[in-house]
Amino acid sequence: MPRSTPSFARRVGLAFSVLFQPELAARLEQLRNPEASAPAATAAATVPSPAVAVAPANASAAAPVLRESSPEAALQLLGLLQREARFVDFVQEDVAAYSDADVGAAARVVHEGCRKVLREHFSIEPVRPEAEGSRVTLAEGFDAASIRLTGNVVGSPPFAGSLGHRGWRVTDSRLPKLAQGHDASVIAQAEVEL
Repeated sequence: MPRSTPSFARRVGLAFSVLFQPELAARLEQLRNPEASAPAATAAATVPSPAVAVAPANASAAAPVLRESSPEAALQLLGLLQREARFVDFVQEDVAAYSDADVGAAARVVHEGCRKVLREHFSIEPVRPEAEGSRVTLAEGFDAASIRLTGNVVGSPPFAGSLGHRGWRVTDSRLPKLAQGHDASVIAQAEVEL
């Protein structure tokens, strides 16, 4: 049975979960590239995905260098989304008790604020220029880091298929500089009215 594609809002929620939960990001990476995290015997027993290079089975192969990410930029982005779109307030709210119309009205405000933050602080372009649903052919050597194959992936390139999502790439980032001593973990101050 084919899996349904999550909605845009669900994908955004998942993206933020991966961004702020390193353990979830590691599990996702393991799902996307099981060969790199499995022992050589397990990797040899699985059918490699053409979109992912299979790690050599010998023990002398160099493991990828992992670098520690600083959370400040992610926290800063979350703070900007909160300030302009009340993003955290919206996501933390239990919307089950509200009508679809109320949730939709709130989503419009959140959407506009999020869009403002993205436009102000990032330059974003599609990974693929074609319209979604277009037929595309991927030649041997295609960039597996920016294109994920889905569906019944068998054989080797060239692959012909339908573009399900154009993908997005950040070409420029313009986050404000943080003052020394600024606590980026406070993404929204508590408000006390006097």
